[in-house]
Amino acid sequence: MAQLPAGIRFIISFSRDQWYRAFIFILTFLLYASFHLSRKPISIVKGELHKYCTAWDEADGRFSSQSSKSGSVAPRQLPDNETDCGWAPFDKNNYQQLLGALDYSFLCAYAVGMYLSGIIGERLPIRYYLTFGMLASGAFTALFGLGYFYNIHSFGFYVVTQVINGLVQTTGWPSVVTCLGNWFGKGRRGLIMGVWNSHTSVGNILGSLIAGYWVSTCWGLSFVVPGAIVAAMGIVCFLFLIEHPKDVRCSSTLLTHPKGSENGTNRLSLQKQILKTEKNRSLDPEMQCLLLSDGKGSIHPNHVVILPGDGGSGTAAISFTGALKIPGVIEFSLCLLFAKLVSYTFLFWLPLYITNVDHLDAKKAGELSTLFDVGGIFGGILAGVISDRLEKRASTCGLMLLLAAPTLYIFSTISKMGFEATVAMLLLSGALVSGPYALITTAVSADLGTHRSLKGNAHALSTVTAIIDGTGSVGAALGPLLAGLLSPSGWSNVFYMLMFADACALLFLIRLIHKELSCPGSTTEDQVPFKEQ
Repeated sequence: MAQLPAGIRFIISFSRDQWYRAFIFILTFLLYASFHLSRKPISIVKGELHKYCTAWDEADGRFSSQSSKSGSVAPRQLPDNETDCGWAPFDKNNYQQLLGALDYSFLCAYAVGMYLSGIIGERLPIRYYLTFGMLASGAFTALFGLGYFYNIHSFGFYVVTQVINGLVQTTGWPSVVTCLGNWFGKGRRGLIMGVWNSHTSVGNILGSLIAGYWVSTCWGLSFVVPGAIVAAMGIVCFLFLIEHPKDVRCSSTLLTHPKGSENGTNRLSLQKQILKTEKNRSLDPEMQCLLLSDGKGSIHPNHVVILPGDGGSGTAAISFTGALKIPGVIEFSLCLLFAKLVSYTFLFWLPLYITNVDHLDAKKAGELSTLFDVGGIFGGILAGVISDRLEKRASTCGLMLLLAAPTLYIFSTISKMGFEATVAMLLLSGALVSGPYALITTAVSADLGTHRSLKGNAHALSTVTAIIDGTGSVGAALGPLLAGLLSPSGWSNVFYMLMFADACALLFLIRLIHKELSCPGSTTEDQVPFKEQ
């Protein structure tokens, strides 16, 4: 009998469960990457919506570098309200405030919607909820670009489009994190989610390249094409997403071998104890108490909602106030508020900063800005690996935030020295800024959403994820807005604001870092003591 080819032997070496997990990993990666792909075009197109122009001043027969208003004399004839300075109404001198308002409209709606999205998503099938969000997001992303083709110059049109798009995009994050949390256990969660969370950077890179391809010739396509991609991925989600392993009769836990980690034997023993406890448990999930940080209290019955489950049994969905009582949720949420403020300021304003400092056109600035996201990929993976090995999530975030503050100051000075310096600082800043952000929104959220004080209530994961990311999104809304207000007085003021925000993020982690360092071997779940009932 002939020996099987090496490729076939490799394929059959993986179990059915492993293939399903790999499929869900890749699918959710692509789904959320498409969300970020649709968010990036606005930062690329900013340089085209307003351009530094030269208007002819017939009074004194010389050129003056200024932003010409609609209807002023220009060197060439342009259609309707468009001028040499860009696309009305963004061709005015207050263009930075207007562009900042667009960012704020999207991110503020996203922050408000995120608090509701986790609670709603917990009570609806993930596949239907996520499909609806992707189709709607694709439609409103494309609608923004249609303003170019239909010659729309109403500021209100672009604001309303951004607001609705921000609301519907909140369906994405709680859904994909919950789905991934259902399929993967806690073994090597930092590494797995660190790699998986690179979808943010991959989406930003693809969005920059796609938007940059059309930005100088037909900026409307910079939105229409990403919108079509998101909608197409929504259809893929509807056809292929599997919400839970039990839907295809797969194992619901990801077992780890002893060699897979330093404490592999202990983890396997712990998993056996948990399974034994589950078998002997007499109380229904909704009757179990969520302990407070001091171990003396429990969640009020009103904080638990009974949902219909398989076979008529009930499953517990935690309330908003109940989720806030999980130890560590508030601290990490406030930390993410400032960490995301820094990250999203770079996301929305970096191309324009590069245009102003390095004097590049919108397309080249957009391409160069992708290096920040390339650094973010390595930063997220590095944070996951370190936190897994040390088993200290807060300490890992704190170290990277501590290094990020001086790096931001250096970036603001060195980036003005030339192209090579800008490239190096973009990679380093991307790694240090995105590392903590990636770790908190993935591994930390999953740890807290499956905290042992929840007694196995996996339905809390969506709400906890939404609370943490929703609070972070408040910072994401404030960052670009503050950048729009501060940038006219000089980009150095923007970087001072970013360094202050980075210091605030570190401040909210000090208590958790202290508990981690004082309790050797502690993890996110052990940062606040409590009693078992």
